[in-house]
Amino acid sequence: MRDTIYQRLISARTERGGGFLLLIDPDRTPEKQFLSQVESAEDCGVDAILVGTSFMLNGTFGSSVREIKKRTNLPVVIFPGSFAQITPDADAILFSSLISGRNATYLIEEQIKGAPLVKRCGIEAIPTGYMLVESGSLTSVQFISGTLPIPRTKNDIACAHALAAQYLGMKLVYLEAGSGAQLSVPVEMVQSVASYVEIPVMVGGGLRTPEDVSARITAGASFVIVGTSLEDDPRFTYMRELAIAAHPLESVTV
Repeated sequence: MRDTIYQRLISARTERGGGFLLLIDPDRTPEKQFLSQVESAEDCGVDAILVGTSFMLNGTFGSSVREIKKRTNLPVVIFPGSFAQITPDADAILFSSLISGRNATYLIEEQIKGAPLVKRCGIEAIPTGYMLVESGSLTSVQFISGTLPIPRTKNDIACAHALAAQYLGMKLVYLEAGSGAQLSVPVEMVQSVASYVEIPVMVGGGLRTPEDVSARITAGASFVIVGTSLEDDPRFTYMRELAIAAHPLESVTV
């Protein structure tokens, strides 16, 4: 029996000491640029590709996922902004609930709309507790969801939410500062949450340097996610430097 996408991610984390996920936003990045990045992602050390956006302004989300899938052997996973982004061309979806907020639309309503589509498409659902963390600026997800982020200094609040995600049966918890965040999720919060729960922790938003990535992996994150920084600087050497920093068990030189 073939491993699930979730099992592949966990295996990568175990073998490499951490995982590096490239986030593609088809609304924010020219197609030529993100497809070039996708074609080089495996050689750069990327473990999986996430695809997601806030608005679907260009109306080509499904075709973008299809073209991405054609160009890589890596898992292609939807990180949805809404149920409308569910497409059969992906391998899996982070079936996420915004558990840090109290807006029922993003806690359960979008999930109810999306569940039959996921089943119909036959893609793997990876239940994920999505937690927005204060980042020093008003991010897109905060504005759209109408929810308050977890304060940066409130590790206990973050731990309680993450534990609730674990007890609800979720397979991942995602600490997210938001796209283009001024400040990334604090190392201390990552360490507190990772040591408090038994499910893997993902961290994204505001990670700009290999040192940023390495610090979160060292603190206990299983996976780091980078999107905006690679939109701004699409150099393959940069992506490779970030990926290497997420893989402490590998002795690789740039």
